[in-house]
Formats: sequence, structure tokens, C-alpha cells
Amino acid sequence: MTKMEEKKLKIDACFSPFLYPVYKDDESIVVIIDVLRATSAICTAFENGAEKIIPVASLEEAKAYKQKGFLVGAERNGLPVDGFDFGNSPFHYMGENIKGKTIVLTTTNGTQAIASAKDAYKIVIGSFLNIDALCDFLLNEKRSILLLCSGWKNKFNLEDAVFAGAVTDEISNRSDKYDFGDACIALKYLSQMARKNTNRFLTHSSHKKRLAKLNLKEDIRFCLTPNQTKVIPVYKDGALVKMSPLSGSPQRGEG
Repeated sequence: MTKMEEKKLKIDACFSPFLYPVYKDDESIVVIIDVLRATSAICTAFENGAEKIIPVASLEEAKAYKQKGFLVGAERNGLPVDGFDFGNSPFHYMGENIKGKTIVLTTTNGTQAIASAKDAYKIVIGSFLNIDALCDFLLNEKRSILLLCSGWKNKFNLEDAVFAGAVTDEISNRSDKYDFGDACIALKYLSQMARKNTNRFLTHSSHKKRLAKLNLKEDIRFCLTPNQTKVIPVYKDGALVKMSPLSGSPQRGEG
């Protein structure tokens, strides 16, 4: 097969976990996206020394882990759930108390997306906080990519779509090895519209307004600030662990 005849890799975007069965395959790396705020909180926790994060879909699972003595973060509808150690804010995951610890996390949207894709070839976590390191990793892997937006309760949301478009834009600028799905093409142009000021672009988005009403504007600003970490969390054996950029393998015993 000549170079011109080589089959291109695929990159596509899925707008919610509900649609994931339509897109799933056995070859793609799945990037979980929930920029406001689960994937941003996950990246922050690893940057600040957490050893492992166990994502669970239900509050019942989270309670069971809490009863076993685990540190547990729980969020529903943008608010921390009573009786747990953390909510879903990145600022909750910056203290000395998380260093070297395993944390259990359940959220309204992000951990549901992880659960939906749990049998994928490989799952990694994406946010604006680690966008450059993430794109470096994806290009180095030379595999097809599915950008899985967590959305809001299985519906489309704007901020995850903008991030998926930003990843698509970066990869298209750096490689001609990919065949882009229509969703990625649309989101690429969307992200270009948002690039100058993402925070302002999202002014009327439903989740930004929801979080602003909860006085979480600092969370929003933090989550939309690119490249605060080179951490790439990867899902392995039921938990998220820290992976070295470009290594393709989890790190152990760090933090």
C-alpha cells in the first residue's frame, strides 16, 4: 500500500453520553470532556498530588466508598452533596489532604460519560487545563479519536463542544493523517469563533449561567484557562491514574 493509499485515522465528536453507542468502536481513544467542571477538577487533583480517582455514576456507590473510609467528592446540579468531602470545584482538590490519596468522585455529567465508555480501547480525560499535553499525546498515539462531550443530563452543551472543537482545530493544524467527522468540522469552526475570549463567548450558555447563579464565577474562569498542567489522566482497571505526557503508560507512586 502506498502512502497515498494509507487509510486515514478517524476523529469524531459525540455530543452526549446518550449518543455514545452510535459512535463507539473498538479502536478509538475516547477523550472524556466536562470542562465545567468534572474533568477540570480531575486534572487539578492529579496536578496537586492525588494518586488515583475512582469515578462512580451513582450516589449510592459513592456512599458505599465513603463508609469504607475513602475521601469522596459528590456533586449534583452544580452543588456539593451533603455528607461528602468535596464537591466538583477544582478548588476543592488543591489541598495537602489529597496528596497520595485515592479519591472517589461522582458528578452529574462527567462520571456518567466515563461509565458509558468504560469498555473503550482507552479513555483519557480532557480539559482546557491540559489541552496542549492532551493533543501531544493524541497525535503521538496515532489512533482514531472520539471526543465524548459529557453535556448536561445527556443534552448538548456549549462549553464541551467548544473544547472538542479546539482539540480538533489543533490536531488538524498539526497532522494530515485524520479524516474528520461532520461534528468535528462544525465544532472546529465553533471553537474558532470562541477563541478570542472563551469566557465571553459562553456568556449565554446554560451551564455557565447555572454556575454563575451559584457564585461560581471563579470556577468558570479557572476551568477555561488553558495549560495549567501537563497531566493526562487515563482510565485503567476501574480508576483514573496519572500518565506521563507522550509515555502512553500510567505513572505509579507519584505525588
